[in-house]
Amino acid sequence: MNDGVAYPSILERFGKLTDPATAANRLCVLQIIPSLDAGGAERACLDMAAAVHASGGVALVASQGGRLQAELAELGGVLITLPVASKNPLTIVINGFRLAWLARKFNVDLFHVRSRAPAWSVWIASALTGVPWLTTFHGFYGAGNLFKRFYNAIMLRGARVIAGSDFMAAHIANTYDPPNGRIVTIARGINVQHFDPAAVDETRVRALRQQLAIPDDAVVVLLPARLTRWKGQLLFTEAIAMLDRRDVIGVMVGDAQGRDAYQQEILALAQRLGISDRLRVAGNVGDMPAAYCLADVVVSASLDAEAFGRVPVEAMAMGCPVIAADHGGASETMRPAGGGPPLGYVFTPGKVESLLAALQMALDPQAIANAHNKITTRAHVCENYSTEVMCARTLALYREIMAER
Repeated sequence: MNDGVAYPSILERFGKLTDPATAANRLCVLQIIPSLDAGGAERACLDMAAAVHASGGVALVASQGGRLQAELAELGGVLITLPVASKNPLTIVINGFRLAWLARKFNVDLFHVRSRAPAWSVWIASALTGVPWLTTFHGFYGAGNLFKRFYNAIMLRGARVIAGSDFMAAHIANTYDPPNGRIVTIARGINVQHFDPAAVDETRVRALRQQLAIPDDAVVVLLPARLTRWKGQLLFTEAIAMLDRRDVIGVMVGDAQGRDAYQQEILALAQRLGISDRLRVAGNVGDMPAAYCLADVVVSASLDAEAFGRVPVEAMAMGCPVIAADHGGASETMRPAGGGPPLGYVFTPGKVESLLAALQMALDPQAIANAHNKITTRAHVCENYSTEVMCARTLALYREIMAER
């Protein structure tokens, strides 16, 4: 196994797990995710690592790493650096043997895989060791031909498939026709202590306002999303221009992920529409709770349906008025459990006139000041979409699968 993988430090820290007597009653979960950069899958991986560690178990994560790996260590997880982002067939097979070695060495009880290429490796490792596994669908996969459907279907071969919303569960069932009982809906969760307006000091908000050069009397409309076309930044830019309010500044925050050409396209559109002075493309912002506190209205403008969509949930937890495209996971999270009218504003996906109408309603001063709605939306998130709820349900599923074994 002399391949540059950081096994020695892992062996030193967890060598006692090779003793069956020591490990007999200790849950050891190995999560596999391609990278540990910003994103919903990565966030969920860290949340579950923290939950396993807090329960007295061992939280291992196989990944090529990324900027969240320091946080993983702080939460009690242990990174094992492996090239699991690779789609090279030979690397996938070799990773299968590496994961099998790790499973035997650390008495792994369960694999939890969060992407397709490493799912093939886990399939091999499970066959070699008998360790059960499950997957989480974090998004939609192209399934336009038989090869893609075959490649994607590896995500259905584990003991369970976690879907982050009922919408996603229906998509998986309709696309891949898995056996009954294979799909389990566990809504994604957010840290409601982190996303709590009462926990944000005003100095943090002022610092961000100064960093983004936003005047004190400006009305801020925030679009948090990775800088990629389907997240709707161009639609958002058009809507801000059509709003025709000099006091409104549109702010986009999110990882550019090297998409410089797309960023320039957004800025060029803003210049053509005459709103360059009323648009900010801020890139990654480390203090998102402060960004939500800075915002008067938050927008989620995804052109394609999201499997879950963290932005509306985070914004509701922060008591922000929310506007979201009415499809995918957002259609569920924006409404009370059991259905009913949305807790914010929804618009027809991809339609700038519909987004404009929602903006005009949300920017009404009375709507912005509606304290009762802020309390209602936060309570809705705490009850249904907290990290605690997600982790408790996932840990229960881990134990259910192990009991079946």
